[in-house]
Amino acid sequence: MPVSSPFAPSRSARGGRERKPARRIRATGVIGELLVTAGVLVLLFLAWQLWLNDAVLRATQDHDAAQLSERWQTGPLAATELPQEQMDPVVLGQPADTEVFGVLRVPRFGDDYAAKLAGGVSTSRTLNTVGLGHYPDTQMPGQPGNFAVAGHRNSYGKPLNLIGELRVGDAIVVEVPEGWYTYRFRTLEYVEPSGVGVLNPVPQADGVEASDSIITLTSCNPAFSTEERIIAYGAFESWTPRTAGEPASLSDPVED
Repeated sequence: MPVSSPFAPSRSARGGRERKPARRIRATGVIGELLVTAGVLVLLFLAWQLWLNDAVLRATQDHDAAQLSERWQTGPLAATELPQEQMDPVVLGQPADTEVFGVLRVPRFGDDYAAKLAGGVSTSRTLNTVGLGHYPDTQMPGQPGNFAVAGHRNSYGKPLNLIGELRVGDAIVVEVPEGWYTYRFRTLEYVEPSGVGVLNPVPQADGVEASDSIITLTSCNPAFSTEERIIAYGAFESWTPRTAGEPASLSDPVED
């Protein structure tokens, strides 16, 4: 009996019944390629959603807030001499849900940074669309108590993305049609999502009457998670009426 050659064609190569496994292998390869393609598309979508789209939204929000500020600069209040009693901080009424009433400006977040402030903290109605929302049951800027604000740290323009980079003494400025409130950053705190004590007139102190005016910025922590909240507190420093021009705090040098 002749010895069979290892290079002799197999039955499948000669048209035998073993061709089906080859077809199954080819089908598996196609499915694998489709899964790889789907994975690449998912990664591209995440890159768009987490970085490119956020960058576009952040630029849009900065631009819209800057335009609002410019309108206030040239509006009737810019040329109106306020009575002496209004040289003290103006206290605005509570805004309606989604009503834009101010602009937050923080030199630490960049020279061009500006984010609109609106009433309410609804994710869909305010935070995703406007930028920053005011907790309805907290005080307004310049008023004794706690002016508390919420905003995204990631996605939808991430207006509080750099909240963890604040340094003691950094200016946190709230602009309204009548002028500017300047606060100075004091400290960070991390709490559970249920830690509503940070919204008290005196944060974390139940039933205590407030004598000072503070600002509280709240966002999610860590990044890309809702496991806890990061809280930034600032103390009120000064009020600058519109007629006096922009406060010097907006030109503060930002040091590392």
